[in-house]
Amino acid sequence: MDVKKAGFRTLKTALTIIAVAFYCFFAERFEYLSQIAAFDNIIGIMPFVLLTGVLAFIIALIWKRYRNAKTSTVVIVVLALIWSTMLVPASTGDWYPLAKTPQTSGSAPDLTLYEPFKEGTLAITVQNPSLKLADDLPVLDGATAMYPVYAGIVNSVYDKNAYSPDIAICSNTTNAYNRIINGQCDIIFAASASEKQKQTAKEAGTQLIFTPIGKEAFVFLVGKENPLDNLSYQQIKNIYSGKSAYWNTLGWSNGGKIIAFMRQEGSGSQTGLQTIMQGLPIQKPQPLPDKSLVGNGSLMQQVSVSWNGVQPAIGYSYRYFATTMYPNTNAKMLKIDGVYPSINNISNSSYRFTYNFYAVTNGEPTGNAKKLIDWILSPQGQTLIEQTGYIPLDNK
Repeated sequence: MDVKKAGFRTLKTALTIIAVAFYCFFAERFEYLSQIAAFDNIIGIMPFVLLTGVLAFIIALIWKRYRNAKTSTVVIVVLALIWSTMLVPASTGDWYPLAKTPQTSGSAPDLTLYEPFKEGTLAITVQNPSLKLADDLPVLDGATAMYPVYAGIVNSVYDKNAYSPDIAICSNTTNAYNRIINGQCDIIFAASASEKQKQTAKEAGTQLIFTPIGKEAFVFLVGKENPLDNLSYQQIKNIYSGKSAYWNTLGWSNGGKIIAFMRQEGSGSQTGLQTIMQGLPIQKPQPLPDKSLVGNGSLMQQVSVSWNGVQPAIGYSYRYFATTMYPNTNAKMLKIDGVYPSINNISNSSYRFTYNFYAVTNGEPTGNAKKLIDWILSPQGQTLIEQTGYIPLDNK
């Protein structure tokens, strides 16, 4: 009997160790243990509480006494299932029933300023280009922030008489990826695809080919009255995973609650944030204190909103869009880990969130599409990238 009891005790101990090991793995995977000091709000800490509760129920189930065994087992299992069910949406950042990603569309940059072949266009023109296309012109699309690049490419390489406006449109990142996947255009210009977009391409039997053509920085912005000029990479992750909801936690004692604006799924900047979060759940924002803080403006305009005498918002974009295409003079870009997103720091990749942007094709490029991409990678094409305001690949 003692041997049997010892065997059961050993088994229970082993199961407990396994349960604790799984708990520690997931708790650290989502940075709950290492960042426990960063928690400053109930909603943000709830996933950790739920995970801990599930562990407690499992251990209770393992070590429960046999008196009223059936009743206690049912109670513990039911409670464990309830907490586990709540944990599933919590692990995706979407457990809070009132959470909703604010829509930040509305105002936008005037893309007509960059239209190819238009008198006074802001699109760059390379003189005496080594490539000139007069027929079978590749159909182009892309992200809003990329339009000045490919408008300049058209302005430099395409024959004016053969060009028509439907050959180079700007339908935004989400629609551009849909169009390249569906074969409605030849090249799109954008940041890397989201996992959902990659999955859509896979399901459609499409092989997306990403050819790097330049470099850009993903930046975080706050209002100019925010006294903080620098945040660490970890602090950014803590904000957008919901662990830190108050500026006081980050060093601004009078900042109040953080308003963390986000973009819609599939947009280029939202994909950028997902890349930075490295698989951490992005918590959907809690309700805003006032609906007027959203308004009809873009994220670039909303990031400088005022509330209770401070500018409590934070948002994100790509450097060129934030500084050239649609700047907000009442906002500022933050340093990350002490490094500012300057052209030099992007060129040498010392700024942490430096990424390539791409010419994306449906399969390996052929014909004029390949010729065009090869030209973009040539010294002339890279000069156009630089003169537009982006950072060429070979910039040292």
